Amino acid sequence: MRIGLFGGTFNPIHYGHLRAAIEVQEGFNLEKLYIIPSALPPHKDIQGVASANHRIAMARLAIENQPNLILSDVEVRRAGPSYTIDTVQHFKDTLDAGTKLFLIMVMDAFLEIDTWKFYKQLFQELPMIIMTRPLPETPPPGLEGKDMTAYIETHISDAYRFSEKEGCYHHETYFPVYRCNISMLDISGTQIRNLIRQNKSIRFLVPEKVEKYIDEQGIYI
Repeated sequence: MRIGLFGGTFNPIHYGHLRAAIEVQEGFNLEKLYIIPSALPPHKDIQGVASANHRIAMARLAIENQPNLILSDVEVRRAGPSYTIDTVQHFKDTLDAGTKLFLIMVMDAFLEIDTWKFYKQLFQELPMIIMTRPLPETPPPGLEGKDMTAYIETHISDAYRFSEKEGCYHHETYFPVYRCNISMLDISGTQIRNLIRQNKSIRFLVPEKVEKYIDEQGIYI
């Protein structure tokens, strides 16, 4: 079985996340793709982040009619900050031995992976699928103009080689790193939260049930 792991803050989950998940799931023939909201994201300012319970509830509503998208609360149930290496190990320990796992992330997250806990070990554990999308209008310091190939050579290993035919970086001992072009839906959680604070509509940016939940629970006001 081929399974994808797509983690993030999902604050809130929106159509950009959902469209990307579907395109990766179909493009890589994944039987299941797990949506994994983080509990305490160690790389983000938690001010303005909705509670884990709210983010779990919104994600559940967003994917309830998508049989290939599965919600996992593994990071919420685990105490302390959410580290990807721990999540990967959880799935490797609990799924069948024949399962092939893929770690899925957006490009701007990948370009700071060298700040993650035991990040080089991730490349020894499973292949990665890196989704390309526009960087934020004001990228975090140090991300401006970074090239994926140069980043891999500098921070991961200069033994990776890119294959145009396969659309991935190969290494003799590490797992491949795939590039995946996805539909560029320029939607962000920041944009959605700002609209809510300005008492403006978020219709068509998030699923209708998520919009209703945010309104009923008074989140992001």
